[in-house]
Amino acid sequence: MSTESEFIALTDGVLEAIAMALDQAGADLDWELNDGILTLDCAAAGKLIVNRHLPNRELWVAAKAGGFHFRAEGGAWRDTKSGAELGTTLAHLLREQAGITVTLSALPAP
Repeated sequence: MSTESEFIALTDGVLEAIAMALDQAGADLDWELNDGILTLDCAAAGKLIVNRHLPNRELWVAAKAGGFHFRAEGGAWRDTKSGAELGTTLAHLLREQAGITVTLSALPAP
């Protein structure tokens, strides 16, 4: 992931995979993907946002529970503080914030 365009292509794939998993799970959740920002509308519980952060080559998640930064390490997107995997963390946040159960399989990482 040495170039900006490689990072953008990779993260576009990750964001699309998350959106597809929500659709496949039949989650009653509105979402919008626009220019590297995936916004999940959790109705009364607010929004959950996943976006790419180009300068740091990270994916960031903003939720009621706080902000999380994920970096591609060892073939997975890992939280820079806890080491937790992005899909697992996002599934937990969606369950806690929106009451939605979704399984996010391994998300593409270099």
